[in-house]
Amino acid sequence: MDKAARRVRNINRVLISGALAALAGGLALSLLEETSASHWVWTFGAAPVAIALAVSILRDLWAGRMGVDAIALVSIIGALLLDQSLAAIVVAIMYAGGTALEDFAVTRAQRDLTALINRAPRIAHRLQGETLADIGVEAIAQGDVLVVRAGEIVPADGIVESGSALIDEAALTGEPLPVLRPHGDRLRSGCTNAGETFRMCATATAGGSTYAAILRLVTAAQSARAPFIRMADRFAILLLPVTFLLAGAAWFISGDPLRALAVFVTATPCPLILAAPVAFIAGVSQAARLGVLIKGGGPLEALARVRTVVFDKTGTLTVGGARLIAIEAAPGANADDVLRLAASLEQASHHVVASTVVAAAQARELALTMPKQVHETMGSGLEGTVGDKRVRIGSHALVFASRKPDAWAARVLRRASWRSALAIFVSVDGQGVGALLMGDELRRETPRAVQMMRHAGVSRLLMVTGDRADAAETIGAALDLDAVLADRAPADKVDAVAAEQRLAPVLMVGDGINDAPALAAAHVGVAMASRGASASSQAADVVVLVDRIDRVAEALVIARRTRAIALQSIIAGMVLSGVAMVAAAFGAITPVEGALFQEGVDVAVILNALRALRTAPGMGHKSRIAPERAAQLRMEHEKQELALNRLRILADALDDATPEEAVRVIGEAQALVQNEIVRHEENDESVIYPHLAIANSSALSAMSRAHREILHLARLLQRLASDLPSVEADRYLVRDAQRVIEAIESLVRMHNAQEEDIYEHDGAR
Repeated sequence: MDKAARRVRNINRVLISGALAALAGGLALSLLEETSASHWVWTFGAAPVAIALAVSILRDLWAGRMGVDAIALVSIIGALLLDQSLAAIVVAIMYAGGTALEDFAVTRAQRDLTALINRAPRIAHRLQGETLADIGVEAIAQGDVLVVRAGEIVPADGIVESGSALIDEAALTGEPLPVLRPHGDRLRSGCTNAGETFRMCATATAGGSTYAAILRLVTAAQSARAPFIRMADRFAILLLPVTFLLAGAAWFISGDPLRALAVFVTATPCPLILAAPVAFIAGVSQAARLGVLIKGGGPLEALARVRTVVFDKTGTLTVGGARLIAIEAAPGANADDVLRLAASLEQASHHVVASTVVAAAQARELALTMPKQVHETMGSGLEGTVGDKRVRIGSHALVFASRKPDAWAARVLRRASWRSALAIFVSVDGQGVGALLMGDELRRETPRAVQMMRHAGVSRLLMVTGDRADAAETIGAALDLDAVLADRAPADKVDAVAAEQRLAPVLMVGDGINDAPALAAAHVGVAMASRGASASSQAADVVVLVDRIDRVAEALVIARRTRAIALQSIIAGMVLSGVAMVAAAFGAITPVEGALFQEGVDVAVILNALRALRTAPGMGHKSRIAPERAAQLRMEHEKQELALNRLRILADALDDATPEEAVRVIGEAQALVQNEIVRHEENDESVIYPHLAIANSSALSAMSRAHREILHLARLLQRLASDLPSVEADRYLVRDAQRVIEAIESLVRMHNAQEEDIYEHDGAR
């Protein structure tokens, strides 16, 4: 808060304290039948408020603004002139109290935004040789080695230089659980060290870091005014002539000036002045708690009107970047060996896919070997020696030259085409051993985000991407989008947004520099900025700091609910004030009664506006499943993914297996299903589901139905495996086993995805 705002707030506190003291003193004198003394106490108590009010009105007029505070000033002066000093002091308290109440409400609504500003680091510990020096954060330079102690805030963007760091990112992203950042991983300023002391290397100055950019966004969010609020101000000004006309008519018809005074007192337009700003600040604050920064009331108002949403694909609807989605092993080869050899060789590469392959191998705790005699072939692959083997990885053309693909390799290419994936083949000593499928997967939360937007009233969803048509249409079909526009350049994205804007208000969601023009062109631009993307963040109206697309849907729900609450408060408050004004004009309400009634309306309006701070119905309701437990269940699903990949390999191996090999493969699949899948599903059914509270119990019933089907298929596979030693493994029995294995693999993958939705929706945030 700046000095001027603090000074105004202190003056308001003095005024309300003095007015309350005058009211209490005057009432005490009245009880002692000191009528004249009580009159003068109330008069002197109301006078300072009237003077402050007159100064405020003159200041507004000098600035070219006309406010409805004139009604309150006329009420106080009129009451004093008519010897209604009690009414004057009550109106003075009503006005000063309303201002103080507004200050309290705004402070309460801005609490989360202000907390972000107040926690900004001031000091950093810079390591120079063996000397540790405390410096101001403004002195941090790129390349400085900084020490971050336990509980301290990371002062600048950088990378972990010593061991690993346990980081609490809740202030930026809203995620409740700390994240372990290994050596070399990226850190964002504003996060908290939740573990032991660590060293980091600054990659930006404090002013150019993530947290500084967030503070600039917060400042913009606090200072911007929504069109809805400006509309309320304009409507409030119309109340001024209406009030004068009604008060004049009441005085003229009745001949009683007290009726005119009562009209003025009940016409104080606090519902219009207070409701919209408080509600919108509360909505912006609630969004900030979820890691979504809305740049003020204007974007929030525009967000509430959105009817069409345009998505970028890569990094927005999808994870972004290459991910290992499958390992396809050649007949007789082992999937882990394929990944280990590929990752060992990729350690020598700077290709964008190399780090992903190495990370996937490390996640499986595979022992990697440093390669020798490595050289890259025209950017399409690598060749080198790993141990005593000559390994080659890359495209099919590199690994197999112009040779016709083997049957297994042709199947890999076909599956890669189906999944819009990149196939990286691996050969050892000239013999193909397998392939890695690299692709950009759909985010886990994307289907839920799309569903939330539909339920929130979005009537049209489309994707505009620079990616090729087949990959884009696959994603569009999976999400049931209304339209998919592929192979679009940044200028084409702007044209697509402009075309949609002719039909309805448009929200554009993107994450890259190439999305910035479209974000700026849309009615509302939303930038997915968890990984940087400063250009898109600057062009956008809304910035999502956490890497979750469903936060966009939640922000949309918050905006709609906030606008509805503001409108409810204004309409209810003005209807009540209008009824009171009419009653006062007919003499049914005295000036004192009108002032007390209006004060009650003001309190009710502000309390209703503060409802925007509460979580919207259907968004993150309470659950009996703890965040730690939900995270553990997700980790178990990731571990189960390895078993499902192995099941797919075993099912493929049955294509050309001999009877003896088929017995071994089916036996291995059966053991894998029993040890990894059946155990997990039985634990879910008996331990997890009874303690999982969800809004829609039918969803839980559907999950239990899937459990029963998975266990039924597991029993069928167990029966087939137990029959194999006693019967000949003919091709019909092998085909039945293959179908059961494939059914289990597909059903468990779909079931896990559904459970993820439940955990994300039902788990505590």
